[in-house]
Amino acid sequence: MTQRAVKLLSSMAVREVLAELIRAFTAQTALPVTAAAAGGVEVAKRMQAGEQADIVVLSDTAIDKLIAAGHLRPGRVDLVKSGVAIAVRNGANRPDVGTEEAVKRAVSAASSISYSTGPSGVYLEKLFQRWGIYEAIEPRIVVPPPGIPVGSLVASGQAALGFQQLSELLNVAGIEVLGPLPETIQTITTFSGGIGARCEQPDVAAQLLDFMRLPAASAVKQRYGLEPA
Repeated sequence: MTQRAVKLLSSMAVREVLAELIRAFTAQTALPVTAAAAGGVEVAKRMQAGEQADIVVLSDTAIDKLIAAGHLRPGRVDLVKSGVAIAVRNGANRPDVGTEEAVKRAVSAASSISYSTGPSGVYLEKLFQRWGIYEAIEPRIVVPPPGIPVGSLVASGQAALGFQQLSELLNVAGIEVLGPLPETIQTITTFSGGIGARCEQPDVAAQLLDFMRLPAASAVKQRYGLEPA
């Protein structure tokens, strides 16, 4: 009898690193896994609406909320930590982003800005408000449509300055990553896994999450701009 594949649903921020880890897991165990990704906010809404997934990987706060609401089993598994980076279109002017004040100047001067609708985007809006520039730049903010990465908006010229998880910017064609946010204003998101409340193969799901936390996975995570959690 063919074993049913474990279904994993994740945020776009960790889609590529999870895909590589899943390939290694299936090669080692022969256990089938299917993976899909969408914007983190969308994934959370889908789970809240009753979608079935065996494993969900989102920000730790989103996982905690899904556990508290009964959509996931108790027991969060922290997998990776991710910081926010800044990008411009290939060939565009490269503003200085080495200090907090330099980032503030770059944001104030940009003709258009885009950032995610997830935790990092919420953080950035509060940062811009704290700087006292949010009202001035609000008309220039380009909100990415669901499932559309900020990097693609930068590559197409729809956004002059883009902020997103480094892992989501690294492999986007047509952009240049200027660097991470300076340490004084960096925000780190921990991405964690949880097992679906209706998961029929919890042992296999737990085995996959454990595999993703092995020391051998660290090099893969770092290659995608992520750190082990």
